[in-house]
Amino acid sequence: MTTPIPTPPFTEPAPVQRLERAAAALTEHGFVVEILDDVPAARARIQELIPEGAAVFNGASETLRLSGIDDDINTSGRYDSVKARGVRMDRATQRNDIWRALSVPDFIVGSVAAVTETGSLVAGSASGSQLPGYVGAAARAIWVVGAQKIVPDLPSALRRVEEHCLPLENKRAKKAYGKPSALNRVLILNAETEPGRGTVLLLREAIGF
Repeated sequence: MTTPIPTPPFTEPAPVQRLERAAAALTEHGFVVEILDDVPAARARIQELIPEGAAVFNGASETLRLSGIDDDINTSGRYDSVKARGVRMDRATQRNDIWRALSVPDFIVGSVAAVTETGSLVAGSASGSQLPGYVGAAARAIWVVGAQKIVPDLPSALRRVEEHCLPLENKRAKKAYGKPSALNRVLILNAETEPGRGTVLLLREAIGF
């Protein structure tokens, strides 16, 4: 009788062989993929990829917050921060304008809850504000992903979203907003059909949920 191979914990960085397997599968599915050593390398690469003055949106992401990429986008003055612009708009009278700005920036930068070794990205969201840009409305999309988010397949990815990410996001949301989060929308990106539009920066280290 064959003993099942235990699934690695969702917090454990994937070894290089699994990172390379995921990178190869994503590349085959049309994504541009780079494996980077650490957070400073990701921050520097994003500055190379996004020209000054570009309209950039990023949703709430612990990966971006902890890495400093959130501040680079929204407070450095280097970019036209869509998030900062949206805060100044009236949600009651300018709802459609806000959603248009969030959906079609020059660049959307974010992370995902899981990357499969079969070449898919999986994101969960309560509001869905980042999802139109992820799907294709944004001219360019960049995802920064810690090595602990690599999983074997889609069932494992969905388990990671529900069993690992959601409880942590609930805790964060209660502290930040005074109410829990919810897994209202789940997006699975199996391929990128527009050459060069979607870039995945896979880090060798763990960061974020």
